[in-house]
Amino acid sequence: MPSPLLILFRALAAALFHECLTSHAMSLELREIHKHFGPVRANDGITLTVEAGTLHGLLGENGAGKSTLMKVLSGFHSADSGEIVLDGKRIELASPDDAIAAGIGMLHQDPLVFLPFTVIDNFVLGSPGSWLLDRRQATDELAGLCERYGFNFDPDIPARLLTVGERQQLEIIRLLWLGARVLILDEPTTGISADQRAKLFATLKALAAEGMSVIFVSHKLEEVADLCQRVTVMTRGKVVGDAELPTPPERLVEMMFGQVLDTHERDDVPLGDSNLKFDSVRTASGLLSEEPISLDVKSGEVVGIAGMEGSGQDTFLRLCCGMRTPTKGTVSIAGNDLTDQHYREFLDAEVKFLPAGRLEEGLIEGLTVTEHFVLTDRDTNFVIDWDAARKRSEHLVDQYSIKGTEASTAESLSGGNQQRLLLAMLPAKLKVLLMEHPTRGLDIESADWVWEQLLARREDGTSIVFASADLDELLRYSDRILVFFSGRIIGELEAAATNVDEIGLLIGGRKAGAEGIPT
Repeated sequence: MPSPLLILFRALAAALFHECLTSHAMSLELREIHKHFGPVRANDGITLTVEAGTLHGLLGENGAGKSTLMKVLSGFHSADSGEIVLDGKRIELASPDDAIAAGIGMLHQDPLVFLPFTVIDNFVLGSPGSWLLDRRQATDELAGLCERYGFNFDPDIPARLLTVGERQQLEIIRLLWLGARVLILDEPTTGISADQRAKLFATLKALAAEGMSVIFVSHKLEEVADLCQRVTVMTRGKVVGDAELPTPPERLVEMMFGQVLDTHERDDVPLGDSNLKFDSVRTASGLLSEEPISLDVKSGEVVGIAGMEGSGQDTFLRLCCGMRTPTKGTVSIAGNDLTDQHYREFLDAEVKFLPAGRLEEGLIEGLTVTEHFVLTDRDTNFVIDWDAARKRSEHLVDQYSIKGTEASTAESLSGGNQQRLLLAMLPAKLKVLLMEHPTRGLDIESADWVWEQLLARREDGTSIVFASADLDELLRYSDRILVFFSGRIIGELEAAATNVDEIGLLIGGRKAGAEGIPT
């Protein structure tokens, strides 16, 4: 039971915090911001105003310059020219420390938490003042902020045990504790569940109501429309328009892409022989250990995989390509048993896996586009013909509309262009293509283009198996959908005969009409 003195302290702290929020709301102006990376004009004269106490959307396709602009605003990059004006005063930002000292904090797409550290250790990171911290006071202040915004943390558990959504919550309250009055969120809904998204949006609305200025960076029209009061649209490093919300989505699409986009419906392709077959597959420990999986994926078939993060989808996909080995059962590709073989043998059998972590697993940081194409070339010549390699790279950069050059490094590309590079690296002929979140972080045009390329492969007999958190994507592109729950397939649905509600029930461990979670 807290002491009366502690209760009084928390009440006074909450009152002072609220007064600070409402009495120090900050208006923000960016004036003629320029930022170049070599010949690339990432920000080309950006002017933007964010009113105090508002939710302001920053919308644009991949590579439009949104993230670069926000990194300039948060001190991670220095602008080549231009001004940042906060509450009528020009400020100079040479580092993230300068930004947070000025009251500007940024929540990155991947929250900046140290996974081995505890929650409370992550909370106090970057705190000013003496190196000797009062951990008890910090724990009390963490508890007070959590109570205020409806979060719930055990301060002593390591951050690796938190979900992506919980890591976002921890980073938000850490930025608030450090004094942030302008909060930037860069594609914050990537990799979080629908429930976590709803909780995040409720928190952001509460912060804006308390006088905070929130900049919400996204390429998703529906999210900006749901959350924001005003939106600015960027294309190719420039501001091309802004609007009060609500406004017709067609107007925003036209500003982003210069035209209203046509949606492409998938064509039916006759299914052929078996390309991927699981016969009573199990693993010894961890996910997929509860009961065996049997599955047959036909040539030209698209199989979608749904489920909450950590339900077994990642293990399943890695079993399909030899990155994991089953302890029981067999895995066959086009009738050939590859159960105990490694990823290299699966590659030779025309199986390819595109992971969700584009830079972590799919690409190599520091290598150029040309060097990536050289690595995937099956040519056995000992000496590399670099002139030929560069010409081939230039051709593929143009063919796949990669916004970069053959000399661009993987990490310098936007998420959408990294995905285009991965697709350009695929072999011409495949039996099975496995993917984790193939359009995560992509704008409408890029996602549509990606699926155009993928579906075209079915006519050559490729089977596609993909995991996605986007239920509309699963329904639109799949022939059938496998729903994973607690390490097993809880449901197998024909995509044309199901809906979002039925998939959602299964993802949560329920079947239509059932009262509890299946055993």
